[in-house]
Parts: sequence; C-alpha cells; structure tokens
Amino acid sequence: MPLALLALAVSAFGIGTTEFVMMGLLPNVADDLGTSVPTAGYLVSAYAIGVVLGAPLLTAVGSRIPRKRMLLLLMALFTVGNLASALAPGFGWLIAGRLLAGLPHGAFFGVGAVVASRLVPEGRRARAVATMFLGLTVANIVGVPAATLLGQHLGWRATFLVVAAIGVCAMAALARLIPQIPVEAHQNVRHELRALGNRQVLLGLLTAVFGFAGVFAVYSYLSAMTTEAMGFGESSVTLVLALFGIGMTLGALAAGPLTDRALRPTLYGSLGALAVVLVVFPFAAQVKWAALVMVVLLGGVGFMTTTPLQMLVMNKAKDAPTLASASNHSAFNLANAGGAWLGGVAIAAGWGWTSPALVGAALAVAGLAVAVTAGVLDRDGGRSKVVARQNPARPAFDDSTSAATGHH
Repeated sequence: MPLALLALAVSAFGIGTTEFVMMGLLPNVADDLGTSVPTAGYLVSAYAIGVVLGAPLLTAVGSRIPRKRMLLLLMALFTVGNLASALAPGFGWLIAGRLLAGLPHGAFFGVGAVVASRLVPEGRRARAVATMFLGLTVANIVGVPAATLLGQHLGWRATFLVVAAIGVCAMAALARLIPQIPVEAHQNVRHELRALGNRQVLLGLLTAVFGFAGVFAVYSYLSAMTTEAMGFGESSVTLVLALFGIGMTLGALAAGPLTDRALRPTLYGSLGALAVVLVVFPFAAQVKWAALVMVVLLGGVGFMTTTPLQMLVMNKAKDAPTLASASNHSAFNLANAGGAWLGGVAIAAGWGWTSPALVGAALAVAGLAVAVTAGVLDRDGGRSKVVARQNPARPAFDDSTSAATGHH
C-alpha cells in the first residue's frame, strides 16, 4: 500500500478523536462552563450538524480544486475549528467551534476516499479506502480514551489543543506524501450534482441512514448499558468502549478485501449480521462475558457496512464520485442522530436499557431491505466506474509525481 494512505489514516485518526471524545468530556465541559450535561450534549449535535451541512457544501465549492490542495484546506479548517474550541471563552463560542470542526469532516472523507481509490490498482480500491478508515477506528481504541483521560486530568481545553496539534501533523503528512491528482476536465458542481441524483446513489445513501442508525441506537447508550444492564462498574466503561473500537478495526480490516471481491454480498451480509447481533444483544447483556463478546461483534459487523457503502456510492456516481462520497458521511451522521433519538425514545418509554438494540435491529433490517431493493433494480451488476478513464493497472496520478514520492 502507498505511504500516502498513511497520511489519510493519520488525518482520519484526528477527525475520529475529535468526533467521539466529546461524549466522554460532557461532564467536565458542563462543570467548567456552568451548564447541565443534557445542555452540553448540544456540542455533540453541533458537530454532527457541521458534518451534514459541510459535506455537500464544501465538496461542491471545492469541485474544481486539485485533490491534494483540497485535502490540505479541509484539514486546515479542521485544525482551526479545534483550536477555536480549545480557546472558546463561553458555551456559545464552543458550539461554534464544534460546528466549524465538523464542517470539513464529510468533505475530507469524500475527497480522501476518491484519492485513496486512485492510489492503487482497480482490484485493491476497497482495501485502500478501508485503510484510510482504519484511522477512524484506531481513534476509538486509542485516541478517544487517551483524549478523555487527558481532558479529565488537564482540562477539556487541553484535549482540543492536542487534537489541533494532530491536525497540524496530518497537514504535514498530506503535504509530503499525497501525490498531485489533477481534477478531471469535465468536473464541476453541476456534473457532481447530476451524479448525486443517480437512483442507485440515492438508495445507497438511504441504506446508510437506516443501516448505520442501527449501530448508533446502541452505541449512543453503551456507557449507560455497561453499568445499568451489564452489571459493570463505571471504571469499566472505557474498556467496553475500547472493545467496541477493536471490533470496528477488525470490521474495517475484513471489509476491504471482502468488498473488493464481492461488494453487494458484503453489504448484505454485514447488514444481516448486524440485525442478528442486535437481536441477541439484550439477552447476551445479562451475562458479563457474553456482553463483552457482543460489544466486539457489534463494532465489527457495524463498521463492515461502511466500506461497501462508500464504494457503492462512488461506483454508481461513475466519474463524478466526490460529492456522492462526501454525502455518504452526511448520511452516516443523520444515522447517528436518528439512531440515538430512537434509542432514547425506547428507553424513555420504559422498555429497558437494552431496548435500543431491538430498535437498532429493526433499523438494520430496513437498511437491508433498501440495499436488496437497490440490488434488484441495479442493471449494471455493480461494476466499478470510479476511475473509468484510467489504466486499471496503474494509479491515476502523474508519473512525475509518483517518481517524486516513491510510489509506483
């Protein structure tokens, strides 16, 4: 794999850390800024809103900007947003900082996925995209627990200063390792929007909204389930979250080669497995060791859906995949918000702490139904058209650039 993928993975690590660390820092932020924990929860929503708005907007604005420069600009905006969060004088300013940090999230992964797919031969594109996403999964194993611990001991502002520093390091890696990939001559906002209107792309985005909502119906309340349903103490919450992150990483590692081999079967299998795991979850939660196994499995099968979904929308957008790829992350964040809301409704209705798992199972089945429907309606058999004009035996960047960077 090219070293350029490492730069993308480092960037994904920083993005994943800042996205999820707020869940662990909410009590600290609330105490420091004199607000309640539920009110501080708007900081999580602010980031998600930034992702949903920023993914299509920034991708469209940057449709004519060369890929490498676009990645650097997006990572610079991410760094500024985290620095603004660290220096925020009050709660309102912190909301603004979180929104700013979330804006480049979807666009970065959208552009990054296209770049990753063009760094390798055709048969390894899904593995390249999965390698970038490994940074996101490792963030849940290492970055989020470490950043949470740092915030608890040195204050939450120190956490965002460190994430901003990671952003600077990621920019340096991107500048050094990413080759110059020119924008296609036909590429423009209208072309990207036309690709986004493809029926298969829209069905792929809808699959992401329903399917991934099943994961977040449980993940959003996993900390509470750990103490209230599984019988563990508060000190075990970090371990349980880390196990979920380990499952995510294993899922990402498996998803790449499986997607390269058979995209739609991998998507169907992961969504079907997700539904089964979520149905079993409430029963397994009553036995501690079984509960831990199910947490790993949930992370694994849940994250196995991301790579085939990412590749699917890129493939179906043909030679204008960037906006579709970025919009996929808007769909994932809508899934985050929707899954968390529906899981909370189940708990508030008195159905029990593990009831969000059954809600999630229903959502996963709905996602599978949409995916199967899309497969039945698909007339081209899912053939990849992400890089339709390049020689499949070579990455799509200039020979002069590959010689300069050492990637052949």
